[in-house]
Amino acid sequence: MKKIDYPEYTEKGVRYMMCSSHYYMKCNCGEYVAVGDDAVSVRCSTDVMRSMFKMFPLEEKSYKPTGRPPGWHFMKEFVDKDGNVFHRGKEQPKLKGTLSFTKIKPRKKIKRRSKEQILIDRHNEKKAVLKKDKKKKTKVINERTETTHTTG
Repeated sequence: MKKIDYPEYTEKGVRYMMCSSHYYMKCNCGEYVAVGDDAVSVRCSTDVMRSMFKMFPLEEKSYKPTGRPPGWHFMKEFVDKDGNVFHRGKEQPKLKGTLSFTKIKPRKKIKRRSKEQILIDRHNEKKAVLKKDKKKKTKVINERTETTHTTG
């Protein structure tokens, strides 16, 4: 087995060596790590973590969708498509297949307004209020002029 000389340099009395996985794993990290005087090769922390994840793969998600709607276990009575009957989330095997399945109404989607749309709506509301006030003022003025004409 032939010896590989890894790139290294010394700066302010500290020896730095390039990550060895760059050569034998064909990893492109090329990171330099501070090492001691007698070190032959070194692996960076990123490569160590990468190899640990290979040894201990992440667990799969524990949540698996049931195909039932959200909040079904809070309903007084829920019947799924297979005919299983549930009362407040607890299955009632005696009632299986006796009831028709529960029809779920889709949730209303709330459309979010943009900041510009909010400002436009606020402006229109203010305009409507000002228009009402203007009508009231003209009505009061008209009433005054009518009373002065009829009495005079």
